[in-house]
Amino acid sequence: MRGERVLITGARAPAALHLARLLHGAGCFVALGDSLRAAVSFASTACDAVVVLPSATGGAAAYGDALAQAITEHRITHIVPTCEEVFHLAGVWGTRDMGARLFAPALDRLAQVHNKWQFIEIARGLGLPVPETRLLQGADDLAAVQDRSTSLVFKPVWSRFGTDVQICPKTPKLKPSARFPWVAQDHVPGTLVSAYAVAHRGRVTALAAYHPLYRAGQGAGTAFAPVSDPSIADFIARFVTGTEWSGQISFDFIKDGAALMAIECNPRATSGIHLFTEPHSFAGAFFGGGAVKPDASGLHAVKLAMMIYGWWPALRSGTFGRYLQDLRSVNDVMVWPGDVAPRRQQWRAVAEIARIALRRRVSLQTAATDDIEWNGPN
Repeated sequence: MRGERVLITGARAPAALHLARLLHGAGCFVALGDSLRAAVSFASTACDAVVVLPSATGGAAAYGDALAQAITEHRITHIVPTCEEVFHLAGVWGTRDMGARLFAPALDRLAQVHNKWQFIEIARGLGLPVPETRLLQGADDLAAVQDRSTSLVFKPVWSRFGTDVQICPKTPKLKPSARFPWVAQDHVPGTLVSAYAVAHRGRVTALAAYHPLYRAGQGAGTAFAPVSDPSIADFIARFVTGTEWSGQISFDFIKDGAALMAIECNPRATSGIHLFTEPHSFAGAFFGGGAVKPDASGLHAVKLAMMIYGWWPALRSGTFGRYLQDLRSVNDVMVWPGDVAPRRQQWRAVAEIARIALRRRVSLQTAATDDIEWNGPN
């Protein structure tokens, strides 16, 4: 892998940091890019070069120009997205020759699986198990499901981290339209299980399933434990083959006994990447040379995020004692041999995001993704 020169974007994300550590450990040159100045990955010994980018939502031309400059300056061979900037990158790659490979499908395919309605339709067309889901594009569509709203989950078609999700509401509070559609999905009882995969030309080369035991609200897991489930592996293999997927891809499932249903898909990195710890075998799978299985065990967490988001739900649910026990015993994914600075950098990263949140009067979660989020084709 010593010839690969990689620019990993979304350097704010713990997943980007972990990916950098794995690829750098396998001998790759690793540059990390982000528009946040205090991104945790910038402090890592796995970061060979820092690339400060303009906001991805601020304009495709400036974003593309900055990437082109970084590709030339650092002789980058691969661009690897980790967050929602993947859509903006695919948009740039669809309009100009950038001189490096983007490890992601074309924008239209990314949009299809990110769209919470189209994903269900693709999976259903492949014969895969998904809950009954209805597209809401206006008041008439909402009225048609209003009488059974307490058995439905309402989600914007374009959203992230569980934002605005309404679970079995008596009175749904939404105004769907053709420009801002929603879905009404049958509420499926069971346990949430998520999975992260890497694929090349329709072949899965890395797959880690996990149970998010603590979450940031209804969104991303802050603490998670590995899960082994053949039905998840079968679902992802069939989906990846059916879509001829190349890139990273993640799924959320509801598991109830032997029954499994997929509820949504994210074409980017998620927490499952932390369950791979051996650089050379993972890098081989990442670049399409072989296959790798996760090798981590036990409860893992972004410990600072678990502290910020976990205490109040645990207190409300009467599980605070268990929460404290888990907090003491959890494996902090920010910890890596010989790479201590990112753990300290977290505080500067949180402070930068908090300043953005205060200035724009938005939540921390919104501030953390506002400059990279993607809400469908314009």
